[in-house]
Amino acid sequence: MKKRVLIMSTSAGSGHIKAAEALEKSFFADRRVTEVINNDSLQYTNKLFRDFYSKLYLSLAQSAPNFLGWWYKTSDEPWRTDRMRHMIDHLNTKPLVRFIRDFNPHITVCTHFMPAGIISHLIATKQIDARLSIVVTDLDFHAMWLSRAFHRYFVALDETQAYLEMLGIPKERITVSGIPIDPIFQQSINRHAERIRFDLHPEKPVLLLSAGAFGIGPTQFIVEQLLFLNADVQTVVICGKNDELKNQITHRVNQHKSKFKILGYTHEMHTLMKISDIFIGKPGGITASEAIACALPMCIVAPIPGQEERNSDHLLEEGIAIKCNDLISLAYKLDTLLADSNRLQRMSENALRFAKPDASTTIVQTLLEDDLPPLSLSQTARAKISLNAGR
Repeated sequence: MKKRVLIMSTSAGSGHIKAAEALEKSFFADRRVTEVINNDSLQYTNKLFRDFYSKLYLSLAQSAPNFLGWWYKTSDEPWRTDRMRHMIDHLNTKPLVRFIRDFNPHITVCTHFMPAGIISHLIATKQIDARLSIVVTDLDFHAMWLSRAFHRYFVALDETQAYLEMLGIPKERITVSGIPIDPIFQQSINRHAERIRFDLHPEKPVLLLSAGAFGIGPTQFIVEQLLFLNADVQTVVICGKNDELKNQITHRVNQHKSKFKILGYTHEMHTLMKISDIFIGKPGGITASEAIACALPMCIVAPIPGQEERNSDHLLEEGIAIKCNDLISLAYKLDTLLADSNRLQRMSENALRFAKPDASTTIVQTLLEDDLPPLSLSQTARAKISLNAGR
């Protein structure tokens, strides 16, 4: 029997949405699927709730990142915020619940913990008969991803799988798939030709500086520091959807425009990553996975305390990235790395060894071939998870 598939994400940042889009493409490519719906769960809520999840997060990431780090650590305790979140979500997601019931999916996949909690409750209370799988979109695991009723977790690392096992999640319910990224990142390109197409010198090193989809972060200051580089490089700056940032940087580098290419939001990140030599930016789970799939060494700047700092730790441990804690030393760190071609090559090789560019295909195939029954964690099992977490 062909399956109806529901993919639910949340537009709190762009990563959850991009992971869901990657899964949608892989599901559509499989003939065993009858219907696939991929929706942002916040579309079914009120404006206040949408702003709370999306705009508030972006605002805090820019103006109060240390608060986000404190909240990440404070809330990283199994079930600690479960009751409060369920009450708030229940009051604000009634249209979402109706939509899920009406669609009545066989398979549900969530790339954010909010819709996962809603669907888990519907399964536990027998309001729908579906399998819930949860795709964790960072390298580490946070307690908010825990659900009382679920089918399977998909995680990025063997270490994350080991952590979940130690918490008390059955091993057979955890798949180390990697974080799903667009299948286009698996396509090969002609580096020389693509550099010329982007009006870049085909032989000089290329730095790729990204301000993310929303164009936030200390991008202007980073550009200022790149002007101190001794190495003869060219830099592509991605300003995302922030037109004001694009205009400001374009004006600032006007006298050095042969060394800079300033872009807004782009659908060609896969090509830009493949033609670059070093990525400069924040280590979100999706961004890091994309760079790794392109064998692109990373220079981590301004990670958000919490999940991005955790991502940084793994990338540094694997020898894929360097980290610049103080931006006024950025030029020095980059000059040092660019002067060591052997180290750059090792970082690129480490990235390829670490990469899982086919994560979305792995997830889809696993779900369509899976015959495990749904799992509901008993109160005793949840208590054991809390005890094992030791927090």
